Amino acid sequence: MLFSQEHEEPRRVLQKFIASDINPHVEEWEKDGIFPAHELFKKLGDLGFLGLNKPVEYGGQGLDYSYALMMAEELGAINCGGVPMAIGVQTDMATPALAKFGSDELRKEFLAPSIAGDYVACIGVSEPSAGSDVAAIKTTARSDGDDYVISGGKMWITNGTQADWICLLCNTGDGPVHRNKSLICVPMKTKGVSIARKLDKMGMRSSDTAQIHFDEVRVPKRNRIGEEGKGFVYQMVQFQEERLWGAAACLKSHEKTIQDTIDYTRSRKAFGKPLLDNQVIHFRLAELQTEVELLRSLVYRAAEQLVAGEDVTHLATMAKLKAGRLGRELPDACLQFWGGMGFMNETLVTRSYRDSRLTSIGGGADEVMLGILCKAMGTLPGKA
Repeated sequence: MLFSQEHEEPRRVLQKFIASDINPHVEEWEKDGIFPAHELFKKLGDLGFLGLNKPVEYGGQGLDYSYALMMAEELGAINCGGVPMAIGVQTDMATPALAKFGSDELRKEFLAPSIAGDYVACIGVSEPSAGSDVAAIKTTARSDGDDYVISGGKMWITNGTQADWICLLCNTGDGPVHRNKSLICVPMKTKGVSIARKLDKMGMRSSDTAQIHFDEVRVPKRNRIGEEGKGFVYQMVQFQEERLWGAAACLKSHEKTIQDTIDYTRSRKAFGKPLLDNQVIHFRLAELQTEVELLRSLVYRAAEQLVAGEDVTHLATMAKLKAGRLGRELPDACLQFWGGMGFMNETLVTRSYRDSRLTSIGGGADEVMLGILCKAMGTLPGKA
């Protein structure tokens, strides 16, 4: 069993916190296009939720990954996608490599305050011309004595306008593209770091997303995570947690979309009877609920392997792919049953339709997931 009785108390605390400190503010944050990350993260840090599976010597709880997965699933009860995503960046996207491979000094400087909620973190991988193709990034950190001097830019950076530091993937050598990259912790207030613009997105409205420029940004080499040239490998490890997080975080959101649709179609009458009485509707909702449970089983199985210390690239990739596809299929199907109300921004099904679309793109597009799986299966041309 992935979860035990020990998971129930933190689950209850998190559910209570979402109900009292997040959901009442979601409409305002969606309208503003941003939420107060430092304020919210500090509260989560005080409750211990920003370091459930991080080392205790840096303020974490020292628990296994199942607790982080429990948190990701519960965040799906938030009435938007942007806030859960921002929290996930802090816990499962910007900090796993630092926790695993960073020096003690580096973890004290960046990981500990991120776990406490004193720092907001972001992850810098994608660029205007390099999204899912991570190997194609152009941002460069050239060596200059004991420092790196960074030039380039990053795109679609969640938490980017509020972050205190960025976990930055950049080229630190001229060798093969999979062995010339490093992950570097860069304070956002460093001279030469600038927010080019806050991006205007279709969905995830409450999450601030930025384009960031680096103009001859000087940082000490001690800010590098682990070994030079291992950044691509470290980022692939980080992607395992990111992709599992993305799949887990959509489960409760999808279930809520289904239940909201049941409630609406039960109360809405057409041609003298509730819409829900139409077989095409109640059969379709049953199919969608089954799809959610199938995804949950896949996510749990992958998490069990991760807890056991196994490589979960294969299952995490499958979970990410399935989550992306379901994130397009389920809200679209449910929205149709809402009729004209499904086209109104005041309904949560509409927000789910917009927010869920990102799952097929962020953290590696569906097509990249398929490529990874085909390579493992020996069916990718030239990669057998």
